[in-house]
Amino acid sequence: MTYEATIGLEVHIQLKTATKMFTRAASGYGHEPNTLTDPVVLALPGALPVLNKAAIDQIIRAGLLVNCRIADECRWDRKNYFYPDSPKNYQLTQQARPICIGGSVEIELPGPARNIMGEHKKIPLNRIHLEEDVGKLNHYATESLVDFNRAGTPLMELVTEPALASGDEAAAFLTILRATMQQAGVSDCDMEKGQMRCDANVSIRPAGATKLGTRVEMKNLNSITYVRDAIHHEIKRQTAVLENGGLVAQETRDYDGLTGASQSLRSKEDAHDYRYFPDPDLMPVRVDETWKQNLAATLPERPFDRQRRLMADYKLPYTITSVLIWHKPLAEFFEATAALTGPKLVQAAANWIVNDLLRELAAVSHTLSESKITPAHIAELVQLIDNGTLSNNAAREVLSKMIIFSIAPTPTPTPTPTPSDIAEEHALKTAPTNTAELDQWCRDAIAANAKAAEEFRAGKESAINGLKGPVMKASKGKANPKLVDETLRRLLAI
Repeated sequence: MTYEATIGLEVHIQLKTATKMFTRAASGYGHEPNTLTDPVVLALPGALPVLNKAAIDQIIRAGLLVNCRIADECRWDRKNYFYPDSPKNYQLTQQARPICIGGSVEIELPGPARNIMGEHKKIPLNRIHLEEDVGKLNHYATESLVDFNRAGTPLMELVTEPALASGDEAAAFLTILRATMQQAGVSDCDMEKGQMRCDANVSIRPAGATKLGTRVEMKNLNSITYVRDAIHHEIKRQTAVLENGGLVAQETRDYDGLTGASQSLRSKEDAHDYRYFPDPDLMPVRVDETWKQNLAATLPERPFDRQRRLMADYKLPYTITSVLIWHKPLAEFFEATAALTGPKLVQAAANWIVNDLLRELAAVSHTLSESKITPAHIAELVQLIDNGTLSNNAAREVLSKMIIFSIAPTPTPTPTPTPSDIAEEHALKTAPTNTAELDQWCRDAIAANAKAAEEFRAGKESAINGLKGPVMKASKGKANPKLVDETLRRLLAI
């Protein structure tokens, strides 16, 4: 029998706020254990919660980004369970009246090739609600110790409908969700720090069936790769159970990303096991239209919306935009460069930013924000190439030297030299061209590469590149690229 998978995700994301959800105690990561606490966090007698408005703002912004309906009123419930990392023995959450309802996340599936856009689809959401995070257990050889620094941190839980069909779809979902929340400043979504965590609910059923299969929850998935792999593993495991005549048990399983194996942790709880009831200490929150509109005005462009705009407005290919959309500062850097170059050199500027600039920065282990390279630098570099002052090879050398200077520590702030300054200092500009000498180099290249010459004459435009290389080699890289192109075309037309 052929089976199909049905997958739902529960994604927990810590909201980026200065203080915790129900107290003024600071939020943070990497501090000494149990230093970000106060009577509310530790649930000392008489301590009462007070709402953090910044957390409400952030979850409304998150909901608007993923097309949720923002409820006019949300309420607070107590989720009761007993575990050492929960100081109150209950968690404040929004079970009955969440703040964000419905919504969807647009994902892109892997394309047939890296340079071809994949299928886009929208994954429907059930809700996003706001709650408080719990502490963290640190396990040692003979004991376990609890750190309450994380307890009380504002935490949003995003719940999808059971609408994903594979581990690849889940990975695509988490990738775009993380980028969207990071670019809006909702969260840093650093999975290594626990700022974004995911549980996957996986079931299988006979292909074409409408009734969902038995759900198994996969826990402890601390990377997008592990989420994808855990889902692939669980689909295979459940398929094997059914094919061998067994029944899939509703349970929670732990997945080990290093070994690729999972084990049963416990039978899966249902909602009634948590004995939810309204919290008596917190009033409902009412959200009016003005509040929503003010927050909507602070939202950035969604990544895929930006991609479609860049492709339409600048005529950029998918390969370029598929790099730009994941880094908002990089996309903004490109658009600032494009404003300086004008339409004629936009695509050249995009190529230099996405390919050469990022490559050179990676070679020195720096990011764009860590360098002093500006859009004006790249715009000038592209213009120097276009007017023939620099060859491509010389321009790459200029860029490399410019980056080295821009990241070097200096006693006082020093402007990074312009491409023209560097080219002049290191004698990288194209030499004044002797027309007769250039003509001869071009004639020699045509004679030595008859096949490329014939292909160009037959209409293959790219064949001329096979002739430019020998000319530049003969000139030791100093010939003006623009004049080389013009001379070759003139001689090939004879």
